[in-house]
Amino acid sequence: MVHNFPSPARALAGVTVVAIAALATVGCSSTSDTDTSESATSQTEGWPRTFTNADGTTTKITKKPEAIVSTSVSVTGTLLAFDAPVVASGAGSSGEFFAQWADVADERDVANLWPAGKVDLEAVYAHTPDLVVVSATGADSLVEQIGELRAIAPTIVVDYGGQTWQELAATLGQATGLEAEAEQTVTAFDDYVQEAASKIQVPDGGANVISFNGAGESNPIARQDSAQARLLSDLGFTIEDPNPEWNTRSQLREDFIWTAYENLTTLTAETTFILSKDDAGAQAFADDPVLANVPSVKQGQVYGLGLNSFRVDQYSATEIVDSVVARFAK
Repeated sequence: MVHNFPSPARALAGVTVVAIAALATVGCSSTSDTDTSESATSQTEGWPRTFTNADGTTTKITKKPEAIVSTSVSVTGTLLAFDAPVVASGAGSSGEFFAQWADVADERDVANLWPAGKVDLEAVYAHTPDLVVVSATGADSLVEQIGELRAIAPTIVVDYGGQTWQELAATLGQATGLEAEAEQTVTAFDDYVQEAASKIQVPDGGANVISFNGAGESNPIARQDSAQARLLSDLGFTIEDPNPEWNTRSQLREDFIWTAYENLTTLTAETTFILSKDDAGAQAFADDPVLANVPSVKQGQVYGLGLNSFRVDQYSATEIVDSVVARFAK
Protein backbone atom coordinates (compact mmCIF):
# COMPACT_ATOMS: atom_id res chain seq x y z
CA MET A 1 0.00 0.00 0.00
CA VAL A 2 1.26 3.45 -0.86
CA HIS A 3 1.38 5.73 2.16
CA ASN A 4 0.04 9.20 1.47
CA PHE A 5 0.31 11.69 4.27
CA PRO A 6 -1.49 14.92 3.29
CA SER A 7 -0.57 18.16 5.03
CA PRO A 8 -3.07 19.55 7.60
CA ALA A 9 -5.72 22.01 6.46
CA ARG A 10 -4.46 25.56 6.46
CA ALA A 11 -7.53 27.00 8.14
CA LEU A 12 -6.74 25.40 11.49
CA ALA A 13 -2.99 25.38 11.22
CA GLY A 14 -2.35 28.33 13.52
CA VAL A 15 -4.73 27.11 16.20
CA THR A 16 -3.29 23.61 16.05
CA VAL A 17 0.31 24.70 16.42
CA VAL A 18 -0.48 26.75 19.52
CA ALA A 19 -2.62 24.04 21.06
CA ILE A 20 -0.11 21.30 20.37
CA ALA A 21 2.68 23.36 21.85
CA ALA A 22 0.63 23.81 25.00
CA LEU A 23 -0.21 20.15 25.22
CA ALA A 24 3.43 19.19 24.80
CA THR A 25 3.98 20.19 28.42
CA VAL A 26 1.67 17.42 29.63
CA GLY A 27 4.48 14.89 29.40
CA CYS A 28 3.90 11.99 27.06
CA SER A 29 7.21 10.15 27.03
CA SER A 30 9.37 8.44 29.58
CA THR A 31 11.53 11.55 29.87
CA SER A 32 8.72 13.78 31.14
CA ASP A 33 8.49 14.85 34.77
CA THR A 34 5.66 13.64 36.95
CA ASP A 35 2.76 16.07 37.09
CA THR A 36 2.89 17.38 40.64
CA SER A 37 -0.81 18.21 40.55
CA GLU A 38 -1.86 14.57 40.34
CA SER A 39 -4.07 13.52 43.17
CA ALA A 40 -3.14 10.98 45.81
CA THR A 41 -6.04 8.88 44.63
CA SER A 42 -4.62 8.73 41.12
CA GLN A 43 -1.24 7.65 42.43
CA THR A 44 -2.85 4.99 44.60
CA GLU A 45 -4.59 3.57 41.54
CA GLY A 46 -1.27 3.22 39.72
CA TRP A 47 -1.02 6.52 37.87
CA PRO A 48 1.13 7.80 36.40
CA ARG A 49 2.50 4.60 34.88
CA THR A 50 5.22 3.81 32.38
CA PHE A 51 4.31 1.72 29.34
CA THR A 52 6.96 -0.19 27.38
CA ASN A 53 6.38 0.26 23.66
CA ALA A 54 6.87 -2.35 20.95
CA ASP A 55 9.92 -0.45 19.69
CA GLY A 56 11.63 -0.63 23.09
CA THR A 57 10.93 2.98 24.10
CA THR A 58 8.70 3.94 27.00
CA THR A 59 5.73 6.26 27.36
CA LYS A 60 4.54 7.83 30.60
CA ILE A 61 0.75 7.83 30.86
CA THR A 62 -0.22 10.38 33.47
CA LYS A 63 -3.78 9.25 34.20
CA LYS A 64 -6.29 6.55 33.36
CA PRO A 65 -7.38 7.30 29.78
CA GLU A 66 -10.92 8.50 29.21
CA ALA A 67 -10.62 9.39 25.51
CA ILE A 68 -8.51 7.07 23.34
CA VAL A 69 -7.64 7.66 19.70
CA SER A 70 -6.58 4.47 17.91
CA THR A 71 -4.75 5.31 14.70
CA SER A 72 -4.71 1.61 13.77
CA VAL A 73 -7.91 -0.05 12.57
CA SER A 74 -6.25 -3.40 13.29
CA VAL A 75 -5.97 -2.54 16.98
CA THR A 76 -9.33 -0.85 17.50
CA GLY A 77 -11.37 -4.07 17.57
CA THR A 78 -9.40 -5.37 20.53
CA LEU A 79 -9.82 -2.10 22.42
CA LEU A 80 -13.57 -2.23 21.82
CA ALA A 81 -13.71 -5.85 22.98
CA PHE A 82 -12.97 -4.90 26.60
CA ASP A 83 -14.86 -1.59 26.49
CA ALA A 84 -11.90 0.75 26.32
CA PRO A 85 -13.07 4.36 25.86
CA VAL A 86 -12.23 4.75 22.16
CA VAL A 87 -13.46 8.07 20.76
CA ALA A 88 -11.94 7.85 17.28
CA SER A 89 -10.14 5.37 15.06
CA GLY A 90 -8.38 5.08 11.76
CA ALA A 91 -10.19 2.97 9.18
CA GLY A 92 -9.19 0.32 6.65
CA SER A 93 -7.87 1.10 3.18
CA SER A 94 -11.47 1.36 1.95
CA GLY A 95 -12.13 4.16 4.43
CA GLU A 96 -14.47 1.94 6.44
CA PHE A 97 -14.16 0.17 9.79
CA PHE A 98 -13.79 -3.61 9.83
CA ALA A 99 -17.19 -5.18 9.30
CA GLN A 100 -16.98 -7.48 12.33
CA TRP A 101 -17.11 -4.54 14.77
CA ALA A 102 -18.39 -1.62 12.69
CA ASP A 103 -21.81 -1.80 14.38
CA VAL A 104 -20.19 -1.70 17.81
CA ALA A 105 -18.18 1.37 16.83
CA ASP A 106 -21.34 3.03 15.56
CA GLU A 107 -23.19 2.30 18.80
CA ARG A 108 -20.35 3.86 20.80
CA ASP A 109 -20.04 6.90 18.53
CA VAL A 110 -16.46 6.13 17.50
CA ALA A 111 -15.43 8.71 14.91
CA ASN A 112 -13.82 7.59 11.64
CA LEU A 113 -10.54 9.48 11.26
CA TRP A 114 -9.09 8.49 7.87
CA PRO A 115 -8.38 5.54 5.53
CA ALA A 116 -5.29 3.44 6.25
CA GLY A 117 -2.23 5.06 4.71
CA LYS A 118 -3.29 8.62 5.47
CA VAL A 119 -3.18 10.86 8.53
CA ASP A 120 -4.64 14.17 9.67
CA LEU A 121 -3.06 15.39 12.88
CA GLU A 122 -5.71 18.06 13.33
CA ALA A 123 -8.37 15.33 13.43
CA VAL A 124 -6.50 13.70 16.31
CA TYR A 125 -6.22 17.00 18.16
CA ALA A 126 -9.92 17.73 17.63
CA HIS A 127 -10.87 14.68 19.73
CA THR A 128 -8.71 15.86 22.68
CA PRO A 129 -7.38 12.37 23.47
CA ASP A 130 -5.54 11.50 26.64
CA LEU A 131 -4.02 8.42 24.94
CA VAL A 132 -3.09 7.72 21.31
CA VAL A 133 -2.42 4.16 20.11
CA VAL A 134 -0.15 3.49 17.13
CA SER A 135 0.70 0.23 15.38
CA ALA A 136 4.37 -0.64 14.93
CA THR A 137 3.82 -2.22 11.51
CA GLY A 138 1.24 -2.60 8.78
CA ALA A 139 -0.51 -0.30 6.33
CA ASP A 140 -2.16 1.47 9.25
CA SER A 141 1.09 2.24 11.07
CA LEU A 142 1.96 5.86 11.86
CA VAL A 143 5.38 5.34 13.42
CA GLU A 144 6.77 8.17 11.28
CA GLN A 145 4.37 10.57 13.00
CA ILE A 146 5.15 9.52 16.57
CA GLY A 147 6.76 12.83 17.44
CA GLU A 148 3.79 14.87 16.25
CA LEU A 149 1.31 12.58 18.00
CA ARG A 150 3.22 12.75 21.26
CA ALA A 151 2.94 16.53 21.13
CA ILE A 152 -0.83 16.02 21.36
CA ALA A 153 -1.13 13.26 23.98
CA PRO A 154 0.74 10.30 25.47
CA THR A 155 1.26 7.92 22.56
CA ILE A 156 2.01 4.19 22.75
CA VAL A 157 3.23 1.76 20.10
CA VAL A 158 1.95 -1.81 19.95
CA ASP A 159 2.65 -4.65 17.53
CA TYR A 160 -0.34 -6.80 16.57
CA GLY A 161 1.67 -9.02 14.19
CA GLY A 162 2.63 -12.49 15.30
CA GLN A 163 0.40 -12.53 18.38
CA THR A 164 -3.19 -13.31 19.23
CA TRP A 165 -5.75 -10.65 20.01
CA GLN A 166 -5.77 -12.03 23.54
CA GLU A 167 -2.10 -11.15 23.99
CA LEU A 168 -2.70 -7.74 22.47
CA ALA A 169 -5.62 -7.20 24.85
CA ALA A 170 -3.40 -7.87 27.85
CA THR A 171 -0.89 -5.29 26.59
CA LEU A 172 -3.57 -2.70 25.94
CA GLY A 173 -5.13 -3.41 29.33
CA GLN A 174 -1.91 -2.29 30.99
CA ALA A 175 -1.90 0.98 29.06
CA THR A 176 -5.54 1.78 29.73
CA GLY A 177 -5.82 0.70 33.34
CA LEU A 178 -8.38 -1.91 32.30
CA GLU A 179 -6.32 -4.99 33.07
CA ALA A 180 -9.19 -6.74 34.83
CA GLU A 181 -11.65 -6.01 32.04
CA ALA A 182 -9.20 -7.24 29.40
CA GLU A 183 -8.51 -10.42 31.38
CA GLN A 184 -12.22 -11.11 31.87
CA THR A 185 -12.88 -10.66 28.14
CA VAL A 186 -10.04 -13.01 27.23
CA THR A 187 -11.07 -15.63 29.78
CA ALA A 188 -14.66 -15.60 28.57
CA PHE A 189 -13.54 -16.07 24.98
CA ASP A 190 -11.05 -18.83 25.82
CA ASP A 191 -13.83 -20.67 27.66
CA TYR A 192 -16.03 -20.21 24.58
CA VAL A 193 -13.35 -21.76 22.36
CA GLN A 194 -12.85 -24.67 24.74
CA GLU A 195 -16.58 -25.39 24.73
CA ALA A 196 -16.67 -25.11 20.94
CA ALA A 197 -13.80 -27.60 20.61
CA SER A 198 -15.83 -30.17 22.53
CA LYS A 199 -18.68 -29.85 20.03
CA ILE A 200 -16.78 -30.64 16.83
CA GLN A 201 -15.20 -33.59 15.08
CA VAL A 202 -11.95 -32.37 13.54
CA PRO A 203 -11.19 -34.00 10.15
CA ASP A 204 -8.27 -36.41 10.00
CA GLY A 205 -4.93 -35.01 8.95
CA GLY A 206 -3.59 -31.50 8.98
CA ALA A 207 -5.04 -28.15 7.99
CA ASN A 208 -3.66 -25.00 6.42
CA VAL A 209 -4.81 -21.43 5.92
CA ILE A 210 -4.16 -19.75 2.57
CA SER A 211 -4.79 -16.30 1.19
CA PHE A 212 -5.42 -17.46 -2.36
CA ASN A 213 -4.62 -15.03 -5.16
CA GLY A 214 -4.04 -17.46 -8.02
CA ALA A 215 -1.38 -17.86 -10.68
CA GLY A 216 1.19 -15.13 -11.16
CA GLU A 217 0.63 -13.73 -7.66
CA SER A 218 2.02 -14.25 -4.18
CA ASN A 219 -0.21 -16.53 -2.12
CA PRO A 220 0.37 -16.03 1.62
CA ILE A 221 0.15 -19.13 3.80
CA ALA A 222 -0.45 -18.84 7.54
CA ARG A 223 2.36 -19.98 9.80
CA GLN A 224 1.72 -21.88 13.01
CA ASP A 225 2.22 -18.70 15.05
CA SER A 226 -0.36 -16.68 13.12
CA ALA A 227 -3.54 -15.68 14.91
CA GLN A 228 -5.63 -17.74 12.50
CA ALA A 229 -3.53 -20.87 12.95
CA ARG A 230 -3.42 -20.56 16.72
CA LEU A 231 -7.19 -20.19 16.89
CA LEU A 232 -7.69 -23.30 14.77
CA SER A 233 -5.13 -25.14 16.89
CA ASP A 234 -7.13 -24.26 20.00
CA LEU A 235 -10.13 -25.86 18.28
CA GLY A 236 -8.17 -29.07 17.74
CA PHE A 237 -6.69 -28.72 14.24
CA THR A 238 -3.07 -29.59 13.46
CA ILE A 239 -1.67 -26.78 11.33
CA GLU A 240 0.70 -27.42 8.44
CA ASP A 241 3.60 -24.97 8.66
CA PRO A 242 4.79 -23.60 5.29
CA ASN A 243 8.44 -23.82 4.34
CA PRO A 244 10.19 -20.55 5.32
CA GLU A 245 12.40 -20.91 2.24
CA TRP A 246 9.33 -20.19 0.11
CA ASN A 247 9.14 -16.64 1.40
CA THR A 248 9.35 -14.08 -1.40
CA ARG A 249 9.41 -10.97 0.80
CA SER A 250 12.53 -9.23 2.01
CA GLN A 251 11.70 -9.92 5.64
CA LEU A 252 10.37 -13.14 7.15
CA ARG A 253 7.22 -12.51 9.18
CA GLU A 254 5.96 -14.55 12.11
CA ASP A 255 2.40 -14.87 10.84
CA PHE A 256 2.50 -15.56 7.07
CA ILE A 257 4.83 -16.81 4.36
CA TRP A 258 4.38 -15.06 1.02
CA THR A 259 5.00 -17.75 -1.58
CA ALA A 260 4.85 -18.38 -5.30
CA TYR A 261 1.67 -19.97 -6.65
CA GLU A 262 3.54 -23.10 -7.73
CA ASN A 263 4.44 -24.00 -4.15
CA LEU A 264 0.77 -24.51 -3.31
CA THR A 265 0.92 -27.80 -5.22
CA THR A 266 3.31 -29.26 -2.61
CA LEU A 267 1.05 -28.69 0.40
CA THR A 268 0.04 -31.85 2.24
CA ALA A 269 -2.81 -30.93 4.60
CA GLU A 270 -6.14 -32.65 4.04
CA THR A 271 -8.13 -29.52 4.96
CA THR A 272 -7.65 -26.02 3.58
CA PHE A 273 -9.21 -22.81 4.88
CA ILE A 274 -9.19 -19.85 2.50
CA LEU A 275 -8.57 -16.52 4.21
CA SER A 276 -11.09 -13.69 3.82
CA LYS A 277 -13.53 -15.87 1.87
CA ASP A 278 -16.77 -17.67 2.50
CA ASP A 279 -17.34 -21.12 1.03
CA ALA A 280 -18.39 -19.67 -2.32
CA GLY A 281 -15.22 -17.60 -2.53
CA ALA A 282 -13.08 -20.58 -1.53
CA GLN A 283 -14.33 -22.48 -4.56
CA ALA A 284 -11.77 -20.72 -6.76
CA PHE A 285 -9.03 -22.69 -5.00
CA ALA A 286 -10.94 -25.96 -5.25
CA ASP A 287 -11.65 -25.42 -8.96
CA ASP A 288 -8.11 -24.45 -9.97
CA PRO A 289 -6.94 -27.21 -12.36
CA VAL A 290 -3.28 -26.86 -11.32
CA LEU A 291 -4.27 -27.60 -7.72
CA ALA A 292 -6.41 -30.64 -8.54
CA ASN A 293 -4.02 -33.06 -6.81
CA VAL A 294 -3.61 -31.05 -3.60
CA PRO A 295 -4.87 -33.36 -0.80
CA SER A 296 -7.52 -30.95 0.49
CA VAL A 297 -8.91 -30.52 -3.02
CA LYS A 298 -8.98 -34.27 -3.61
CA GLN A 299 -10.73 -34.74 -0.26
CA GLY A 300 -13.29 -32.04 -1.05
CA GLN A 301 -12.28 -30.21 2.14
CA VAL A 302 -11.67 -26.64 1.04
CA TYR A 303 -13.60 -24.08 3.08
CA GLY A 304 -13.79 -20.34 3.53
CA LEU A 305 -12.41 -19.17 6.87
CA GLY A 306 -14.81 -16.21 6.76
CA LEU A 307 -15.11 -12.85 5.07
CA ASN A 308 -13.74 -11.11 8.17
CA SER A 309 -10.94 -13.56 8.95
CA PHE A 310 -8.06 -11.38 7.73
CA ARG A 311 -7.69 -9.47 10.99
CA VAL A 312 -8.46 -11.62 14.02
CA ASP A 313 -9.96 -9.84 17.01
CA GLN A 314 -12.60 -11.01 19.45
CA TYR A 315 -15.38 -10.25 16.97
CA SER A 316 -13.94 -11.97 13.91
CA ALA A 317 -12.55 -14.83 16.02
CA THR A 318 -16.04 -15.51 17.34
CA GLU A 319 -17.32 -15.61 13.76
CA ILE A 320 -14.61 -18.13 12.84
CA VAL A 321 -15.36 -20.32 15.85
CA ASP A 322 -19.10 -20.31 15.13
CA SER A 323 -18.55 -21.26 11.48
CA VAL A 324 -16.22 -24.10 12.43
CA VAL A 325 -18.76 -25.46 14.91
CA ALA A 326 -21.54 -25.24 12.33
CA ARG A 327 -19.44 -27.12 9.76
CA PHE A 328 -17.81 -29.80 11.91
CA ALA A 329 -20.40 -30.39 14.64
CA LYS A 330 -20.43 -33.95 15.98
